[in-house]
Amino acid sequence: MQQSSVLKLSIIIPVYNEATHIRELLFSIQKKIKNRSQCEILVVDGGSTDNTKKILSEEKGITLLSSSKGRGKQMNMGAAAAKGEILYFLHADTYPPKNFDAYILKEIANGNQAGCFKMQFRSNHWWLCLASWFTKFNVKFFRGGDQSLYISKKWFNELDGFSEAYPIFEDVYFIRKIYKEKHFTVIQQWITTSARRYEENGVAKLQYHYWSMYLKNWFGATPEDLVAYYKANIK
Repeated sequence: MQQSSVLKLSIIIPVYNEATHIRELLFSIQKKIKNRSQCEILVVDGGSTDNTKKILSEEKGITLLSSSKGRGKQMNMGAAAAKGEILYFLHADTYPPKNFDAYILKEIANGNQAGCFKMQFRSNHWWLCLASWFTKFNVKFFRGGDQSLYISKKWFNELDGFSEAYPIFEDVYFIRKIYKEKHFTVIQQWITTSARRYEENGVAKLQYHYWSMYLKNWFGATPEDLVAYYKANIK
């Protein structure tokens, strides 16, 4: 009997000036992978001006790519270079659960071609704990890039990848396209992400600006409008 081919998972991490955190993240990822032979790690640098590229050039077991700045551009470049049949997009300050690759491949085997993990902020602030709790529900409003995203490469290409017109909100825009196809799942395992932007800006202030940007986007604001608002109000 002919043995079925192994589905390979391509982990794609866009980075920009992450010298402080990137080595810790890569160590954590490689420690948590269940089957290393089925995975590859691609890190796409967007022109970092700190020591990020130097650190990455010294790391073993990864593929380093260079792109112009823009998370959508960086993730699309990673997807184009990926050898795996499954793409897994991960932010540089987000840590997946142990055996995350096995959870993703299990969902793929069950016919769930795209999804994410539920997310927990590394903070005890009551609002961030509440916001984390809501991410377990499979509702479009509770989705965001910090929860990571897996999707079959075939479907990613059919959906034309991330819009490079959006310097921010590119993941929200793309996830909305997936939800329109009514084919998204939330894996009930916790992924953890940094609360550093909330700590820098203040929880209430940052949440207000995020909601304002969602509403502006909903009512047709251009990508340039969103970027201008972000730069004017968020550190």
